[in-house]
Amino acid sequence: MVSQEQRRRQLAREKFLRQQQRRTEARRKSRTRNSVIAAVLGVVLVGGLGLYTTGALEGDDDKSNANAEATPSTPPTSKAPDPCDKPAEGAVKSQTWKKEPALSIDKSAKYTMKLDTTCGAIDVALKASAAPHTVNSFAFLADKGYLDHTKCHRLTTNGIYVLQCGDPTGTGTGGPGYTIPDENLKDASLKDNTYPAGTVAMANTGQKNSGGSQFFLVYQDSQLPPNYTPFGTVSEAGMAVLKKIAGAGENTGAGDGAPNATVVIDKATVTES
Repeated sequence: MVSQEQRRRQLAREKFLRQQQRRTEARRKSRTRNSVIAAVLGVVLVGGLGLYTTGALEGDDDKSNANAEATPSTPPTSKAPDPCDKPAEGAVKSQTWKKEPALSIDKSAKYTMKLDTTCGAIDVALKASAAPHTVNSFAFLADKGYLDHTKCHRLTTNGIYVLQCGDPTGTGTGGPGYTIPDENLKDASLKDNTYPAGTVAMANTGQKNSGGSQFFLVYQDSQLPPNYTPFGTVSEAGMAVLKKIAGAGENTGAGDGAPNATVVIDKATVTES
């Protein structure tokens, strides 16, 4: 006959085993989720021209990686109305460069990047002192008109909440031909593996120092490892524009696809204030 004390110990062991099983399953799900997120911001190098294809929220432009863009099998059931205007007339430029532009910004000065989009203006206060190579690169690209007339090609609405832009091909495979180093990965704003709403950061291939021209704008706090250079902060008015874009959803119905809104950067400018 089993004593009361033996029965109590048996129940305690069974409870412990159940807890261990739940923790193991939670860790497995967490690893799966993190691998999916890592694909989102990723950019894959295509051929020898420094082109990338974005896989998840880990992504941007110019070196080697194999983050593949997920293709959902379920078509969207409905599409929200497009809240944005028609793009301005003009063509995307396809020029590329072999080397990162020489550092010409004043690291002690304040810079603002303005994205005049079909959905409204998005102003970004840039972190020149903390991310000089990144800010200098965008100043160079904006001056060349590289971002003008480009589409923001990706919106994520599940797990991480970002709008990804900066690819002149509009496919997640484009880049300027050069890469820039990772910077500012210990920014004080990045706490508990979270990129807070309003952050503007570089996408990359998953490799170190592989950023190019693709970047993402966070419209809601998103859990991500600190692997993506944070180089700017969106203004309050710009956040309203991002939320309008996010509210229209994306075209797969699965939380990761092209935005339903027609998001085109008509003109990008970087100015010293």
